[in-house]
Amino acid sequence: MDGSTIYALGTPAPSRARPGALSVIRVSGPRAPDVLVFLTEPRAFERGHSARDPALPEPRRMVVRTLYDPLSGEAIDRGLAVWFEAPNTETGEMMAELHLHGGRAVVGAALEAIGKLGLCRLAEPGEFTRRAFEHGKLDLTAAEGIADLVAAETEQQRRLALQQMDGALQRLYEEWRTLGLATLAHLEAAIDFPDEDLPPGIAANVRDGVVQLQTEIGAHLGDRRGERLREGVHIAIIGPPNVGKSSLLNLLSRRDAAIVSETAGTTRDVIEVHLDLGGWPVVLADTAGLRESRDAIEQEGVRRARARAAEADLRVLVLDASGDWQGARRDLIAATERWDAARDIVVVNKVDLAAPSGAADIVALSATSGAGLQELLARLERSTGLLMEEGASAPPLTRARHREALAEAHAALGRALVAPEVALVAEDLRLALRALGRITGTVRVEELLDVIFRDFCIGK
Repeated sequence: MDGSTIYALGTPAPSRARPGALSVIRVSGPRAPDVLVFLTEPRAFERGHSARDPALPEPRRMVVRTLYDPLSGEAIDRGLAVWFEAPNTETGEMMAELHLHGGRAVVGAALEAIGKLGLCRLAEPGEFTRRAFEHGKLDLTAAEGIADLVAAETEQQRRLALQQMDGALQRLYEEWRTLGLATLAHLEAAIDFPDEDLPPGIAANVRDGVVQLQTEIGAHLGDRRGERLREGVHIAIIGPPNVGKSSLLNLLSRRDAAIVSETAGTTRDVIEVHLDLGGWPVVLADTAGLRESRDAIEQEGVRRARARAAEADLRVLVLDASGDWQGARRDLIAATERWDAARDIVVVNKVDLAAPSGAADIVALSATSGAGLQELLARLERSTGLLMEEGASAPPLTRARHREALAEAHAALGRALVAPEVALVAEDLRLALRALGRITGTVRVEELLDVIFRDFCIGK
């Protein structure tokens, strides 16, 4: 940190098409109270009044003030002003806020007035949150949670981001780091103080600690809930040609996303739409009809359809109620990789032409009239919920940065379990702890000495 005072508009910038009712300008840094006084007291900047002037209101008490141009003394707007004393602020620094009317002219003049003071500079992207991290107000995972909360588009994304912002991931990673520190402390004690009267069974304790860490981190790496919440749960619509797959895609997306034709084989490539399904972000994919073909382009479409079905988190098999849908169901499920009878869904379409019978686990649908749509939506939401509940006792892995560091830690712990020398075990364990520390931004080597001397009382 350079110790400067920064300022920025904390609400969306108003535009001609969308003027805001209110706009909030935030200031953070040692000169924040001065900014408040010099902008809200006429000629205060010109006279050089101190920020400890009686004009400064009590901290945390919002007051009505007129905002003035510091050089001309011209009134800009009348709004609310408040300031906060360090360190009990969001950034850990002195902070001030101006709550003004949200017109473009008001906001532009207010920002220009702050710039005229020469006491502060415009904040860089994310600088308020970075200062909060640097002052220990949050860790890196919580900072990323704030960014995710701002970007959240669905209810479940909002919930996950809020959990991360509140420290769910930080607590999990801190538990692992604490266990790793204790394990490494035992190991270092055995290496550095071989003549001391140390507790028995240190070697077994070290191995147990490494195994526990590797197992729990491995399970966390295998949890794809966070990836699905960020990128969307992938659902593939599959089935024979001309059964209404594209019509179903259009029905679910409520727009003409795919071409619908009575000509079989119209869809050759994968067509995707993004949906909010019960709060879950979903990527719905329409695929080519599954059949044998001599046409090279259609063959490629079928290959892509089978690949998408295998890669998808969930599959919706669409069949034609007016044909041999039971035989087609049997054959296509047998040929579909990763079919999960508990979650994947069979939809028998065109029930306006023929009534399907003989199966209770299907969804009877008419993509033309919309009959059966609500039942299908309920089944999709239930299947998605079941998928996302797997491993729900622990917070999910959310970012590629975390995955990379955890994979590095997992590999180091694996090396530690087979290392031929105790010193190599200790080094691999140190590497694993550094990787964990990079996720939250806490890499404090001195804690190792604290654990050693607290647990073993060396020298007594």
